[in-house]
Amino acid sequence: MDIQQKIIDLIKKNRISTTEVADALNKQGAVENVLALNRGHFKVGKVFWAYAYNGSNWNLHKDIVDIPENSVLIVETFNCDNKAVFGDLVSKYLFLYKQVSAVVVRGKLRDVPRLIKENWPIWYEGPTPIGCHNQKNNEPLDPTILKKMQDYYENAIAVCDDCGVVVITKEYHTTDFINALNKIEEQEDIWYNCLDRLKWNTFDIVCLKKYLEE
Repeated sequence: MDIQQKIIDLIKKNRISTTEVADALNKQGAVENVLALNRGHFKVGKVFWAYAYNGSNWNLHKDIVDIPENSVLIVETFNCDNKAVFGDLVSKYLFLYKQVSAVVVRGKLRDVPRLIKENWPIWYEGPTPIGCHNQKNNEPLDPTILKKMQDYYENAIAVCDDCGVVVITKEYHTTDFINALNKIEEQEDIWYNCLDRLKWNTFDIVCLKKYLEE
């Protein structure tokens, strides 16, 4: 089993939250501005990155044809003027026919009543009835931006829960990071033991770390 899969399995088995993962990443890695559309979902998996730009979702439709099962799709939008990237049709295609694990959109979606009814694990920036058009752009996306995004998301892992989405980029796919996750889990157990059983205050627990003296 490769190190990437070990990290995925550890997070999934122990249901390690995005908060704990971000702490293990030195308080970074969050996908900014996205919220859970439907509550109660916990998803982790390999990232498949796609994009829409200049008010068109043509490239997105093309790219998701090849998305692997159990992927976490992360969609980036560029110059889409707050238009929805897609809605119910694409969501149904992704979840039922491509069997993705989760969808994360750094942009807006439409058909939100239907997406809520289906209770799909989707994270997004908000709703709008106005969608992107389905026409091919005359010019490609800026290659500098494209390469930057591809490099960032290459072989990355995404963790999604009600607190948001955190991305574990490839440079953290190490045994040191696995140890950091285990340490965070142990620390959480100690902190709640100090609070619930010993009735310590949070200043002694979090700031002074008095449990290290015990």
